[in-house]
Amino acid sequence: MDGLKPRWMALPEPAPLAMPAQSLSAAQPRPAPPASSPPGMAGRRFAVLGGAVALTAFATWQMALVLDIARPTALQIATLALFVVLFAWVALSFTSAMAGLWAMRSGGVDRLGVMAGPMPVPATRTALLMPVYNEPPHRVMAGLRAMHESLSALGAMEHFDIFILSDTTDPDAWVAEEAAFLELRRLTGDEQRIFYRRRTANTERKAGNIAEWVTRFGDAYPQFLILDADSLMEGEALVRLAAAMERHPDVGLIQTLPVIVQGRSLLARMQQFAGRLYGPVIAQGIAWWHGAEGNYWGHNAMIRTRAFAGHAGLPHLKGRAPFGGMIMSHDFVEAALLRRAGWAVHMVPGLRGSYEETPPSLPDQAVRDRRWCQGNLQHAAVLPARGLHPISRLHLLSGIGSYLTAPLWALFLLVGVASALEARYRQLNYFPNGRSLFPEWPVVDPIRAMWLFIGTMALLFLPKLLAIRSLRQAGGMLLESVVAALLAPVTMLSQSMDVLSILSGRDGGWRPQRRDDGHLPWRDLWRLYWPHTLAGAVFGVASWLVSPWLAAWTTPVTLGLLLAVPLAGLTARDASGLRVLDIEEDVAPPALLRRAAELRAAPEPPEMDAVRRLADDPALLQAHRAMLPPPRRRGAPPDVPLLTGMLKAGEAECLRSAALSRAEKAALLASAEGLDELMALTSRPA
Repeated sequence: MDGLKPRWMALPEPAPLAMPAQSLSAAQPRPAPPASSPPGMAGRRFAVLGGAVALTAFATWQMALVLDIARPTALQIATLALFVVLFAWVALSFTSAMAGLWAMRSGGVDRLGVMAGPMPVPATRTALLMPVYNEPPHRVMAGLRAMHESLSALGAMEHFDIFILSDTTDPDAWVAEEAAFLELRRLTGDEQRIFYRRRTANTERKAGNIAEWVTRFGDAYPQFLILDADSLMEGEALVRLAAAMERHPDVGLIQTLPVIVQGRSLLARMQQFAGRLYGPVIAQGIAWWHGAEGNYWGHNAMIRTRAFAGHAGLPHLKGRAPFGGMIMSHDFVEAALLRRAGWAVHMVPGLRGSYEETPPSLPDQAVRDRRWCQGNLQHAAVLPARGLHPISRLHLLSGIGSYLTAPLWALFLLVGVASALEARYRQLNYFPNGRSLFPEWPVVDPIRAMWLFIGTMALLFLPKLLAIRSLRQAGGMLLESVVAALLAPVTMLSQSMDVLSILSGRDGGWRPQRRDDGHLPWRDLWRLYWPHTLAGAVFGVASWLVSPWLAAWTTPVTLGLLLAVPLAGLTARDASGLRVLDIEEDVAPPALLRRAAELRAAPEPPEMDAVRRLADDPALLQAHRAMLPPPRRRGAPPDVPLLTGMLKAGEAECLRSAALSRAEKAALLASAEGLDELMALTSRPA
């Protein structure tokens, strides 16, 4: 690396902006509807919500007839209650999807005119924020470089600044990030618009990472866009979003529909196929009836900085983790707080050029789900917050329900088997009212039950069928549906165990997510999924003992659980050659995706110990020194890892003999004195 310029800086000049924590209990003024709110929202919501209620009421009536609820048992009442909750979830998904199909046939939802007209020219600066947490630096920088080139090709890069906001705790990954940041600047020739900052303490996780940027630099940027480590966005999409934010001063947030791309495993390709085929229908539907009360998914969204700073500061919840403390799933809550303050929150589902990736395997998906499950269940403490819009409360409730449905489904299956056992072994009283000429026979209506099942399946599959446009898509839908049906009970049991774990008070922590290879040895898969296999065996035997017909009806559940281990292994295998699951971005990849894939495929720098890397690269060492945080203030709590690390380094004969922990090594690297000690150790022979 060349020597650094005298005035080299990793960050721009500070532009502080206050971001106070919001109260969930204080009375709130009722804001006027945003100017960008679509007309006729009451009618749209009545159609979707009223339609779901009507379908649920009809299905409940039919289920009551199937169960002969006129003389109910406790198990029958429980079965009916669980059926109502689960069917209502299916019914709302169906009516919302039907609204999406209607909206698509009417030209799609674009209330803000994001996609209309020629390419706009932004008048202000936008910050692109890339929060990272122990991610592979080469992969992250390749994506940012591809986005930088996309914006530069449009002549729009002068309106955007890129911030890499690191919460990385691994010291080797941290120094590798710094090296990759310097290399990104060198390769793009852009030292004026690419910045890097690492926090020494990742307080409040991702939400705290973003809030720290807002309070330090937010006043210099009217809007910012949050990316995820696997996010990509085309330059045109970024420009159109920034221009839309400038045109609509009442809008606080614009959420795009990220398309899942570049999946290689069978699971990832199934999810990107489903997302590409059915995702637009779902997104158009919720955009149609959510209007200006949309939601936020945490990334690939443009946000008005002052609105976010003034009204989306997250409070701490009462109690201890996992329910109290910081709000983990921050995005839903931030959207609700923005709307509470009168800002519009919109989704633009038809905007092209917004991409993301998905976990490559079932275990990786389970890690993400465990974190999301805890955060969404925590929203139960946010639901009673004063002043929230009813649709915002519905968002929070749906987030909670998305994980509670798993244990409810499991309970429904168990109660159903128990009801069948009760019906088989209980002694029936055919003359409950004393002497009577006519007995009261129990009513069992298998024909009605069959039609109710067919109707439920129709609600689940009709939107998918209506989204199909080719024979290949039909084949892909069939494969995706069969494998997803087998995986559903596995996910059900995993999420049920997560819910029980969280309700028992266990905090899931914060682990980085694997992005590419999801392969695990069979031994590890057996360790993870033997409970599912055992549950499948027990459930299958119990169903057979009740009735072979019941066992036949529950075969998909039993089979999915019994095959949990091979399913987890096979769905993590490379399936990039399975053409039936191809999406548009596979057949004709946009330039941004081709460029990002090309850059990510380039040879990565070898992994190195952070201290050795710094000692071997004087320019990197100089940059690292320039990026060190300010020294500890007098009166601040002592840095225990730094103190113990300094003691070990001072007594060690060489770097290896210091035997530093990861926390101690990171603390020394973040201190000027500690860095000097480490550099001195590298000069001593091992």
